[in-house]
Amino acid sequence: MHVDLTLTASTLFAFLLVLGRLAGAFSFVPFPGAQAGPTTARVLLALACTFALYPRWPVVDVSSASLGLMVSWILSEAALGIAIGLLVGFIGEALIVGMQMLSLQAGYGYASVVDPNTQADSGILPMMAQITAGLLFFATGLDQRVIMAFALSLDRYPPGSFSLTRGLAESVILVGSNIFSVGLRLAFPVIGLLLMTDVSLALLGRVNAQLQLVQQAFSAKMLLTLVALSAILIVVPSLYESFAAQVFNVIREFFLR
Repeated sequence: MHVDLTLTASTLFAFLLVLGRLAGAFSFVPFPGAQAGPTTARVLLALACTFALYPRWPVVDVSSASLGLMVSWILSEAALGIAIGLLVGFIGEALIVGMQMLSLQAGYGYASVVDPNTQADSGILPMMAQITAGLLFFATGLDQRVIMAFALSLDRYPPGSFSLTRGLAESVILVGSNIFSVGLRLAFPVIGLLLMTDVSLALLGRVNAQLQLVQQAFSAKMLLTLVALSAILIVVPSLYESFAAQVFNVIREFFLR
């Protein structure tokens, strides 16, 4: 017995709207290697997540949907996805900002490696922070929370009902400004240690002018940075999770309730 597979216009429009919402988020969600990976893999990932949310697809009234209305709905869905993706992207950027502050003081700003995402030169410590943030993104289960956030957002914001409000914009700006505070909390212990090292070497040079400490200061600071980083790596996951909890509280407040 043959079964005819029919695809209604309502189902097609619902698929396009959910895909637009997810595609906007995947532009900012920090998946490791997402930007440098093949375009086909990224498209398949967006399609797979869209099909996974099939039970949550909205019911679109095709009879009242015009071309202009569909375009406005797609723009609204993309704006919602970009807002969630931008908030989630702030979590990994906090670690990168902290390592960027530290690299110049530690002397690692002179060395660079190729960033696999952008194919541009990047500092060693920011590159390590980017890889660490990508690993923590999956280790802490944030990928599942992002998919769950999109599934629940389909209940609160049906197609075309989302609009950018002043409260949401202020919350995004506030969370974005916290990137620098989290980065400073990560980098300040090592920067303080390097400052004490500079003061100590300056005092020794003042006591005995014959000591050539300037040549030794560079290597000493680089070695101390590695030792200090190995110690503070223990608290990086907790710092990452605390900032992630703050971000997802904002997502829950504006997109899930």
